Order: sequence, then C-alpha cells, then structure tokens
Amino acid sequence: MSSTPRVSVIIPARNAAETIADAVRSALDQEMVDEVVVAAADPATRSAIEGIADPRVKVVGNPEGTTPAALNRALRHSSGDVVVRCDAHSVLPPGYVARAVALLEETGAANVGGRQVPRGTSPFERAVAMAMVSPLGAGDARYRLGGPPGPTDTVYRGVFRRSELEAVGGFDETLERNQDYELNWRLRQKGGVVWFDPGLAVEYRPRSTPRALWRQYFDYGYWKRIVLRRHPESLRWRQLAAPALVVGLGVSAALAVFDWRKGSALPGVYVAATAGAGLVDLVRGRDPAALLEPVALWVMHIAWGSGFIAGLLSGRR
Repeated sequence: MSSTPRVSVIIPARNAAETIADAVRSALDQEMVDEVVVAAADPATRSAIEGIADPRVKVVGNPEGTTPAALNRALRHSSGDVVVRCDAHSVLPPGYVARAVALLEETGAANVGGRQVPRGTSPFERAVAMAMVSPLGAGDARYRLGGPPGPTDTVYRGVFRRSELEAVGGFDETLERNQDYELNWRLRQKGGVVWFDPGLAVEYRPRSTPRALWRQYFDYGYWKRIVLRRHPESLRWRQLAAPALVVGLGVSAALAVFDWRKGSALPGVYVAATAGAGLVDLVRGRDPAALLEPVALWVMHIAWGSGFIAGLLSGRR
C-alpha cells in the first residue's frame, strides 16, 4: 500500500432504515475514510442513506438481498486500497480505521480485526450479550472473549488489503451465513495472515427475542456445516460442542423412557452449568438480566447444534 492509502468502507444493508444512518455517520467520522459505499436492498434503507448530505457516500442496489452479494457489489463500486467491512447495525468507534490501517502496515496482514462487543438494551438482549462473551457461549473464539494480539482464524468484521481480498475472489455469494469465516479461511490458505487486535472493538446489538435468536443461531449452525463440507480442514473443536450436546440430549430423552436417573444425568449437568454461568454474571455485574442468561445459552446451543445437524443431513454443497 502507499503511505496514504485510499480507504473505502463497505456496508451491506437490508431492512436497516432505523440504524443505517448511524452506521454511515460513524464511518464518515473516521480519519482516513475517503468513501462509504452502501449496498441497499430495500427502498426505505436507500431513502435513509440518501438523506445524508456527504459527497463521500455512495448507494448501490442489492437485488439479490443477501449479505455476501451486497458486500461484493459494494466492493466493485469502491476504489480504496483498504476496504473496511462494516455492518448496517454497527457503529465504528473513534480511531477504529486509523488503528486498523496502521496494523495492516505493521503486521503485513491480509485482514485485521478485533472483538465483537455485544450491548443490549432490553433484559433479554443483555442476557444474550452476557451469554455471547461467556466461555459456555463463545468457546475459545478470541473475537468474542478477547486475548493477546496476533494471528488467528477469524476476526469480527475486518479491514482488508484490497489486493488480497480480490485475489481470493471476494465473498462467497452462495453462503447466506458464515461468509466472513470462510473468506478468512481462504485468505489464510493463500498464505495471508488474519490478525487479531483486542483494541479494535465494534459494538453489536443482540437479537431481542428467543425466536429471533433461535433463527439466527440455527442459520449459523446450518451454514457452518456447509462451509465444513467444502473446507473440512477449517474445523475447530468449539464447532462440534453444540451438535454433540443436541445428540446427547436426544439420547438422554430416549434413556429416560427406561431409566429416568440415567436419562436426567446430562440434562442435569447442563442446566447446572448454564445456571452457574448466569449466577456468576449476576454477582459480577449486578444485572438481574443475568437470570435469563441460561435461557439464552439454551437457545444458542440447541439452535446452533440443530442447524448443524440439519446441514449435515441436507447434503447441500
């Protein structure tokens, strides 16, 4: 890259009329940003963006309506040497882009990124936020738990060298979910480095109802299985925990028909562990929403595991 690289922020947006303006303004307020390209899938979102009077903002259509298609479309209409992946529901913190560009230079990485910081407003959203950063909810994922800076498997969102992003063909448009993880896998397979820095933190608002959370995590599990069918070497141990739990609970239910003591062993341990996580966060944060954290963990685990098994049975490639 040049000493003063041109920086583009790309944002996929669908049904985001209420939040897209804040996301775009947070990008425009960054140092070094030359343009913000939004791929909008619906008229209301497009109208909300067009109300921002800044020549650096460009709006393109996204007739496919999917996230990876929107990202690729925005990428094709951008010109930056550095490409910042943002979300329509995210707000980039001050200094985010400048720090990321400096890290690209210092580390030589293909992609740099950091932590997802969930912040909820309602009690259930706050419970989901606690669950997402709990070891029971995140496994060993550094982009959720934090950790020392260095190479990793994936990061939240990401700031890319354009040359590296284009060299691997951009985002896979056949994946409705897991496209970020799969892209980072391809970057690493071509010898690129995905660099984690805990100082790069972007807030995220969790789903507000158990039903919405279930749909989200079912999709995560389903598409993770599709990605693993294509790239089996990308498997991490944490990705098998939820499917194993679902299978274990199913076996426990069958055992309970003949011996309720044996059938209740695994569910009892699981409920105790998730309840313990909620109590720890209740004591630590003094937030009554922690009492709902076990429910959030149950939904996340069982939905993700069920989706993974559904993806396995689908045979979809």
